[in-house]
Amino acid sequence: MSDTDASADLRALVVDDEREVADAYALRIRGFCDVETAYSGTDALSIIDDADIDVVLLDRHMPGMSGDDVLAELDDRGYYGRVIMVTAVDPGFDVLEMPFDDYLCKPVDREDVRAAIDHQRQVLAYETLGAYFSTESKRAVLEAEMGPDAVQDHDGYSELADHAARLERRARRLLADDALIDQFDQIGREEL
Repeated sequence: MSDTDASADLRALVVDDEREVADAYALRIRGFCDVETAYSGTDALSIIDDADIDVVLLDRHMPGMSGDDVLAELDDRGYYGRVIMVTAVDPGFDVLEMPFDDYLCKPVDREDVRAAIDHQRQVLAYETLGAYFSTESKRAVLEAEMGPDAVQDHDGYSELADHAARLERRARRLLADDALIDQFDQIGREEL
């Protein structure tokens, strides 16, 4: 994939208490994806609360709320995205219990950080696609069996349809080729 089509709609957040470091990593991935920076753990959580962040690049050692604390909080909140630890902390056995998706030891060059982000984009894209297919199959079978008029007024159906639409938009945004999504509609779900 070229830089221009790799992850144009991917949203990343670089979190590091050292402004120069955070800004340097943001500069390395600018143009490859949409990028924001946070200089503390609490700022990172606020940004994640307010925006659809797909990949977080997270330093471990920060004053106040450490990267480990941010990671635990993201896990508690059920954050739906990927986390790459980008840190000078050499990994030990403590990482066995940590819910991150990749671990890069600083310094990390431009190509490696972009490759790691793209790998996580692909994983998230296919996870989202799977969640979409599962949700959309429930929605489609209810509509096919009960009819569009019968399902429109049901709160559970409305929530399911809204969730399916959000998942579809995110999967289309993250996938390099969203043709798989269009194939879903080719499956007949009507009563035989």
